[in-house]
Formats: sequence, structure tokens, C-alpha cells
Amino acid sequence: MSESRETRIKRMRMRSMRRGIKEMDLILSAYADRSIEAMDAGALDLYDALLHENDQDLYQWVTGQVSAPDRYRDLIADISQTFQK
Repeated sequence: MSESRETRIKRMRMRSMRRGIKEMDLILSAYADRSIEAMDAGALDLYDALLHENDQDLYQWVTGQVSAPDRYRDLIADISQTFQK
């Protein structure tokens, strides 16, 4: 049984808010609030995969300390824009 779009978005919002690092909670919950509803299925798949990455890695990617993997580069750039606003 696959989850509905609404259920998936709810789950992903919750996962965006409940990270291991408070900074990532704030960054990803702000990004999800701003962007998740407008994502198509492919963008949701990519964001869902990103949510399974390690918080330490995510934080370094978002803050530019380490380059994000090619797969996530555009998504991380978009998240970083939200973070900097």
C-alpha cells in the first residue's frame, strides 16, 4: 500500500522538524513550510531521500562547509537560500 500525497507530505514535514540537530530542525522545517506543497513527485522523492541523510552531513552541505553530492546540489542550494533569508 502506498501512502497518499497528503500523508507523505505530513510525514516529510514531521521528519523535517524532528532532526538530530536543532539547527537542521529550524532550517528544514522552514524549507518544508515554504516549498513542500509545490513539489512534484520527483522533487518529493529527492527531498525524501535527503531527509534520510545524516544531519552532520546535511548541516555541512547547507552551510557550504562541504560540497553537497551532485544528486542534491540544486536542492541544497534552494534550502540554503531559505536558510539565508
